[in-house]
Amino acid sequence: MSRFLLCSFALVLLYPTAIDLYLVGLPQIAADLSATESQLHIAFSIYLAGMAATMLVVGRIADRFGRKPVAMFGALVFAVASWFGGAATSSESFLMMRFFQGVGAGCCYVVAFAILRDTLDDQKRAKVLSMLNGITCVIPVIAPVIGHLIMLKFPWPVLFTAMASMGVLVGLIATFVLKETLPSKTHKPSLQAAKANGSETEVDSKSNESLTDPMFMSRVLVTSLGVTAILTYVNTSPMILMEILGFSRGEYSATMALTALVSMLTSFSAPFALSYFKQRSILLVSQSLVIASAIVILAAHLNGDSSTLYLAGFAILCMGFSIGFGVAMSQALSPFAQRAGLASSTLGISQVCFSAVYIWLMGMLGVSAIAMLVIALAAGGAIGLTLIVLVSNQPRSDGHETISCTP
Repeated sequence: MSRFLLCSFALVLLYPTAIDLYLVGLPQIAADLSATESQLHIAFSIYLAGMAATMLVVGRIADRFGRKPVAMFGALVFAVASWFGGAATSSESFLMMRFFQGVGAGCCYVVAFAILRDTLDDQKRAKVLSMLNGITCVIPVIAPVIGHLIMLKFPWPVLFTAMASMGVLVGLIATFVLKETLPSKTHKPSLQAAKANGSETEVDSKSNESLTDPMFMSRVLVTSLGVTAILTYVNTSPMILMEILGFSRGEYSATMALTALVSMLTSFSAPFALSYFKQRSILLVSQSLVIASAIVILAAHLNGDSSTLYLAGFAILCMGFSIGFGVAMSQALSPFAQRAGLASSTLGISQVCFSAVYIWLMGMLGVSAIAMLVIALAAGGAIGLTLIVLVSNQPRSDGHETISCTP
């Protein structure tokens, strides 16, 4: 079991690392490639576009041919694209390599969650995904710190060399450590034979794994709103901390490291909380914390841009996201035993596209960084809270869980 956890953790880390590690080098990248920083900020959307385009097909491929070959291919593409991204001599080639970084990361991201669905039951999966989320959401706040340290001694291409090295390491893990987890496809009896044997449910098990399942649809939206909130925070925090509050790059990095610690502690405490509280209760607390963070951040802005309140709001946001995201992801995957790859890719596409469209739209409308963040937190928390109340898992008499939709 530990091998699958190691592999899943390694595979999923490529996604956030490639978003955040290079951000501190944007001024130098822009200067070397004769581009403006605003032109290169599109690299974020292009990276997400590469992920989304890949996720459209990679889930079905992983369900048909297996998790391992997709993971190996994704890691290879990520490593090669990272290497050539660091060697780019024009903004066009740089952006192209960012797209292919997204392709590689998208393959690995989908496979990571499919592996956990293949190998863990619902309660264990919720605990593991909570810890995985802790590591994942630590990367967006730790990566700028690592990037800052690299930039103190080396030019910006070394940032991409570090990403390429990470891709190679993940590829080695996928090749030599990961074992195939795709459920074996055994021949199913005909429907009449199944009825005669009393096993009709076995025949229909895969066809019943529908993407229109109420639990899946609700948790897709909850997790997409959560990812939108955390990515909006990551993208607006430099403007809030350095431009509005006047933090230096070093102070900004230190602040992000502290919020990373909050995320990590909360995520690793979530499995213990799941041993004592129902998943629904954990999710309600998480969404309430997200709403509370919006209130505190708005209060910070209205109170003369209070740095103390801003930092408190950021910490509350990290706590809310960290404690609930893994549980929501686990519930989303729970209806899918045979189509975990498809479910994982659908989750990934939704999360990536939702967050990218929101950040792009707010930018096009000229919404300020603070307003963009507060809207994402308040609306996301309120909608998430409503969905969790309306659609929840309820225990059946046979010990399994069924879906309850409250009118």
